[in-house]
Amino acid sequence: MFIAMNRFKITPGFEDGFEQVWRERDSYLESVPGFKAFNLLKGPVTDEFVLYASHSTWESRDAFLAWTESDAFQKAHAQASAPKGTYLGHPDLETFEAVL
Repeated sequence: MFIAMNRFKITPGFEDGFEQVWRERDSYLESVPGFKAFNLLKGPVTDEFVLYASHSTWESRDAFLAWTESDAFQKAHAQASAPKGTYLGHPDLETFEAVL
């Protein structure tokens, strides 16, 4: 099992627009070989930011990497984005491989 997480720092007050973009987008993930599950997680809220993480589970690192080079990836990332001012920087990608 392989997990890919993007951590997003979102400007306070922009949560609804950020969540709406994720709720309404077509991820095309269901048709991708090796895809298992996806979640958008809301984390701590501070005065400076609201933390979110996109969490996708894959059969393997190779399946995830193949998706990042696929037409499905291009289509999913060509859709509408959140309103200007939503993001406090680029997301931080973290990847994990299951050991147990």
